[in-house]
Amino acid sequence: MADYLDDLRLAHVLADAADAGTMDRFKALDLKVETKPDMTPVSEADKAAEELIRGQLQRARPRDAVLGEEYGVEGTGPRRWVIDPIDGTKNYVRGVPVWATLISLMEAGESGFQPVVGVVSAPALGRRWWAAKGHGAYSGRSLSAATRLHVSRVSELSDASFAYSSLGGWEERGRLNGFLDLTRAVWRTRAYGDFWPYMMVAEGSIDMCAEPELSLWDMAATAIVVTEAGGVFTGLDGRPGPHSGNAAASNGLLHDHLLDHLNQRY
Repeated sequence: MADYLDDLRLAHVLADAADAGTMDRFKALDLKVETKPDMTPVSEADKAAEELIRGQLQRARPRDAVLGEEYGVEGTGPRRWVIDPIDGTKNYVRGVPVWATLISLMEAGESGFQPVVGVVSAPALGRRWWAAKGHGAYSGRSLSAATRLHVSRVSELSDASFAYSSLGGWEERGRLNGFLDLTRAVWRTRAYGDFWPYMMVAEGSIDMCAEPELSLWDMAATAIVVTEAGGVFTGLDGRPGPHSGNAAASNGLLHDHLLDHLNQRY
């Protein structure tokens, strides 16, 4: 099995650099924010963080391809870095501290590109999570000061905590009734949103989460952290990995229940 620890160390270096830049502009009164064609916001900090990461990757891994939310794909080959410079831009521009830089390395295999390294860095929360294929998932302030993560062992839906982002997306896709049935069946629901629920699934502090529409850069890093922590990450169609345009993550014991509810259409 390939050893991805050098790539993981590089991802931490990239995250350190991105954190310094994004924190410098967080809550800045003169932060410039634009609206993209899909009507989502993008700040100057998003663009600067992605440019910084791309520049460092060009020097450190010139043969690898790069896919980022703001500047698309560059290069080809069996290894591709996937970047979301600020996941949670709406929070970032409003001064809410729940946002993160997501950095993943994906590698081509028999089942297509799959994440093999992931770093999720949320500097305004003072938190970072990471994983490398075959090496487990961790959280801490550095590689040398880390706690290994493991998903919960909750096996009954009535005991489970479920997290999501918002109601609107489920309604738009005709899945609201199944979603609401799930919220009634579980012990607790919270709308934490963005990267954070996936990290809490990996930590075992919640048991499952889902979102109805996502891009690859939203999921690549979070997917490997969840799976290396012993959880399951699929699309709503049950396909493993971050390729379905939406996501469902759980401790594994509850995954069938999660998908059954969210795929109800009536």
